[in-house]
Amino acid sequence: HILTIEDPIEYLHKHKQSIVNQREVGLDTHAFHNALKNAMREAPDVILIGEILDATTMEAAIAFAETGHLCLATLHSNNADQTIERILNFFPETAHKNVLMNLALNLRAVVSQRLVKGKDGRRMPAAEVLINTPMIRDLLRRGQVHEIKAAMEASLEDGMESFDQCLFRMVKEGRIEQEEALRAADSRDGLALKFRLSEGSSGEHDPYADYDTAAAGSPRITQGFG
Repeated sequence: HILTIEDPIEYLHKHKQSIVNQREVGLDTHAFHNALKNAMREAPDVILIGEILDATTMEAAIAFAETGHLCLATLHSNNADQTIERILNFFPETAHKNVLMNLALNLRAVVSQRLVKGKDGRRMPAAEVLINTPMIRDLLRRGQVHEIKAAMEASLEDGMESFDQCLFRMVKEGRIEQEEALRAADSRDGLALKFRLSEGSSGEHDPYADYDTAAAGSPRITQGFG
C-alpha cells in the first residue's frame, strides 16, 4: 500500500502491483502535517511526502522510518550534502545532535538532480547520489557534515557519485559538452582540473582513468528514509 501526500498531484498513478492512494493538500487535507498525522490510519507500507517544508513534516518523516515504513520525500537544495544542512536548519541548534543521530540511523539515501543540456540540444538529468554507508553514518553521528562531499567522491564502489563526478562521466561518454559540465558543476575550478588531469596524464597516473569501470558497477538508489 503506497500513500502519497502531494501539493498538487501532478501524475495519477494506476493500481498495478500495489494500491496507490494519492492525497492532495487543499482538497483531501488542510496541510502536510494534518495528512501525516492521520497517515497511519490507512496502514501504508510506503509514504511519499511531496515536499518537506518545516520541522514538523521532517519529524514525521523520521518517525515513519523509525516504525519500519519506507518514506520518500523531496527537499529544495542544491546537492546531497546541502540537503543534510537544510534538514538541520529546520531545527534549533540545540536539537542538531539528536537530528543527526536520527538521520544516521534512518536515512537510506539522498539523490539530487539538475538538468543539463546534451549535445543533441535536449535536457538530461545529472544526478548526485549519497548512500548512508557506515562511513557516512559515522560522519553524521560526529556532526562532520562538511566532510560528506569528500567521502562521497571516494566511494564510487559503494554506488555514490557527486555532481562533478557525474558531469565528468557524462562528458567522457560524449553526452554533454565540457563547457556545459563546467557551467553546472559544484566546483568549476575543481572539475576543470579533473579534465586537465584526464587529458594530460597517462592512465597509470590519472586518478580518473578507472572512473568508467568503477561507475559502471555502481547501483542507482532511490532517495528515502526507511
